[in-house]
This record gives sequence, structure tokens and C-alpha cells, in this order.
Amino acid sequence: MTTHATLGASNAHRWLTCPGSVAAEEGLPNTSSPFAEEGTEAHNLAEMALHVGQTALDAYANREMADFVQIYVDYVNAASKGSALIVEQLVNYGDWVKGGFGTADAIVVGDDTLHVIDLKYGMGVRVDAEENPQAMLYGLGAYSMFDHLADFKRVKITIVQPRLDHISEWEISVPDLLRWAEWVKQRAEATQDPDAPRLPGEKQCRFCRAKSSCAALKAMAEDAIMASFDDLDNMPKANTLTPEEMRKALDAKPLIEAWLSAIEAQAKAALTSGENFPGYKLVDGRANRKWISDTRAVEQRLTDLLDRKAFTEPTLISPAQAEKVLGKAKAAVIADLITKPQGSPTLAREDDKRPAIGATIDDFSVVDD
Repeated sequence: MTTHATLGASNAHRWLTCPGSVAAEEGLPNTSSPFAEEGTEAHNLAEMALHVGQTALDAYANREMADFVQIYVDYVNAASKGSALIVEQLVNYGDWVKGGFGTADAIVVGDDTLHVIDLKYGMGVRVDAEENPQAMLYGLGAYSMFDHLADFKRVKITIVQPRLDHISEWEISVPDLLRWAEWVKQRAEATQDPDAPRLPGEKQCRFCRAKSSCAALKAMAEDAIMASFDDLDNMPKANTLTPEEMRKALDAKPLIEAWLSAIEAQAKAALTSGENFPGYKLVDGRANRKWISDTRAVEQRLTDLLDRKAFTEPTLISPAQAEKVLGKAKAAVIADLITKPQGSPTLAREDDKRPAIGATIDDFSVVDD
């Protein structure tokens, strides 16, 4: 079973920003989710592939996962060529954070560079390497562990997020990393203060287990709503709002949604355990019908009744699956048959690292009458 530090690297984005969240989460259940379990499976497969070799991926039953993990494995193998590679290494940064440790997915020990590579199997949130606190703590732990081996000048961080076709790289000098570590030490000490402040925000609140009961988050959500709408009983129509009013509403949306979702989960948990929750009850949700587990019986009955109409037409395998079957040497022969369509436009904040799309006023020349 994996052990997690209270001030772990994986939740550093929370305790570094909101020191009061550490005490707030104490005693609250740390439940898993299908997404977390899927991520664990992908990491286990990646570790096995890097230890055993390609056969681990070729034989894996979940072909989609194997194809995505292959991207990470290929990157790690290329990055570690000619250098020492350490996989799933427990690193300790306790010199700066009492009891602080975490598990780095891959560490490449070069001549003057430590390279920390982190696999992110999720696709809900795009993760970048630049100033990523989790990976920086891994880098700090790796430096603490291996600094006696060489005079390391820098730490390179890479985030591989294959399901988003996203690989992000960033470097920091060792002196800059150590200066950052002193700031981390101060923030870690702040979490031990019984009056440590609660500072809500989109990133630190996203997976915080205490957000449903967080007074600071409640106050922020209420302030955000009332700042945009003075009278909640007579909400204005969207097309009557000014751009500034719409911006404020959009800025508040993630936090308000996270807070309301946490409250809903808390209410559901109370009702599930038999408690009374005024004004609400549990009901059966919508579910789609499915065939019984005896698929042979289903197939036989439908074939007798419908013959070939019981089956859908065969469909082509995906480009990734085709490349996997062909192998790297032959994959190039289908390159001209593959295209990557542009994704649907999505709204993002101005500080998002992705380039803006669509026309702006600068794209048009002024035509005089």
C-alpha cells in the first residue's frame, strides 16, 4: 500500500498556497476514485515496462492504456539513453519539510543535470512543468539523494500527459531550486500554526477534502456571487451583462462549482448513511439498459432472431492502434493517412499558456469611407 506524507509532493499545490488546509483535512476520509485507480494502473504498467521491457506493453490487455503509456516509456527511454535511470524512486526532502517525501516516476542522473519525469495519465486538467511544485519537490528530493555523485548544475522537469498529447519541459538551476526550497520551508512551518490561514483558490480547492465545510471558500463564493449580482431573486439575463460583469462571473465559476459539488457530496453521504437531510432525499438515478453477463446466450438468441443484423459493421482501428500493430519501423507508411483535426474552441483565462485562436481586431485593416 502506498504511503502518503502529510506535506507530500502530490498535494504541494494545496499546502503551499493554503497552509490552513492541512489541519482542516485532518481526520477526513481520503476516498479513491475510478480516475485515481486508473492512474495507479497506468503508473504500475509504466514501471513494469521500464523494468521488464516492451513485452510488458505488448502483452497488456488494456490496449488503449498500453498505447498511451508507450508514449511515456518511449520518452523516458530516449531521455535516459547513456545515463542512469531510477524508476519509482522514493525521494525525501525532509531537510526543508519535516516528514516530507514523495515518489518520483522517473529520475535520470546525467553528468550535470538531474532530470525528473512525471507521468500524468489524467486528461481533466492540463499540467505544465514550469514551476510545478510537485515535480520541483521531486527534484529537490533527487538532488538531496544524489548530490554526492556529481556537481549538478540544474534540474530538468518533464510532465508527460499522453492522453492530452502534451509533453512539457522546464529547467531550473540548482541555486534557484535551493532558494525556492527555503521559501517552501517557511510555508511548511506555517501549516503547523493552529491559526494558519485558509486561502481558497481554484487549484488548491479542486481536490481539497475540507472544501464543503470551508468558511473561507463559502465567503469567497458568496462575495463573488454578490459582486456580480445584487439581487439573486431577479438574476439578469446573460445578454444584458457588461463584459466586466461576465468576466467576474466566469472567474468565480470554478470555485463556486467546486464548493457546491462538495456540499452535494456531503449531503449524499449523510443520506446514504441514514441521516436526515432536510429538503432532500436519495432516488435512483438514470441508468442505461445492458445485456446480461452471459454474452454467449445473448449472441445466440439475437443471431437466431436477427441473423447478421444482430452485429454492427466492423470499424477501423485507431491510428494509435494501427501504429502499434505495424511497429515503429513500419508506422511511417501510414503517416500520410493520419490527420489531427482542430479541437473545438474552448474558453480559457488570459494567463493560459495555450495560444489564442480566432480573429482579433488586429487581424483586420481599417478601411476608410
